[in-house]
Amino acid sequence: MPEKLFVCTPSKLGAYADCPRRYRYSYVDRPSPPKGPPWAHNSLGASVHNALKDWYMVPAERRGTESLPTLLKATWVREGYRDVDQERATYQRALDWLESYVATLDPEDEPLGVERVVAAKTGILALNGRADRIDTRVGPSGPEAVIVDYKTGRSGSSPDDARGSQALALYAFAAERMFRRPCRRVELHHLPTGTVVSHEHTEESLARQVRRAEETAQDIMAAEKAVAGGADPDAEFPVNPGSLCGWCDFRKVCPAGASAPVKESWTAVEHLTA
Repeated sequence: MPEKLFVCTPSKLGAYADCPRRYRYSYVDRPSPPKGPPWAHNSLGASVHNALKDWYMVPAERRGTESLPTLLKATWVREGYRDVDQERATYQRALDWLESYVATLDPEDEPLGVERVVAAKTGILALNGRADRIDTRVGPSGPEAVIVDYKTGRSGSSPDDARGSQALALYAFAAERMFRRPCRRVELHHLPTGTVVSHEHTEESLARQVRRAEETAQDIMAAEKAVAGGADPDAEFPVNPGSLCGWCDFRKVCPAGASAPVKESWTAVEHLTA
């Protein structure tokens, strides 16, 4: 019998690439170990993403900056902040970002998709993922799709970040098949600085990213099969200690993570209120 396709998202593959042990805690162990408290930077990112999604849901004539306070309040996630003062200050910064960003958009533009799930299959993967936005642009040979990803972190993005992002490449791979039009351009829109970096993939570069994803999936399936056969889970899903340990949801239950410097749930947004 042929092997079942490995059902995955880019974030699932990324979890294993970052740390096999974190992947195991998230997707293999049942029940999953308890996670730490919610992170304020995740709350901020979700709030901004959802506000932009809802901005595109209103009629074009109402897509101005004046609608943003209501949209952001409706989508605001309050978890993870140190206190009410930090939350309020972060909300105001997020609103400033949105107003500056929306001012650069044409309200008449209708994307191909907003928070759109795209999916595709290969001989190994059953891939799906949710793209922040998929634009339609006119290219040399006609209509093209463009993957747009919003970023709200402290650090800006570089063209190398766009080029090397497996997630963006997999979104492009899936979108090209779903919409039956070329999708080679991927963009990172960093709202805090208003900068946009991009990369133009080729058929070959997308194929390389898909092969990398398939190789990761094969490693995961082999580890899961070994554990099911009685192998030591710690050996099959080794820990990858490093700077990410302090930000891991499972830091307290992981021997390597427990020794990492503690990051408070609001650490990543402290600079917004400094």
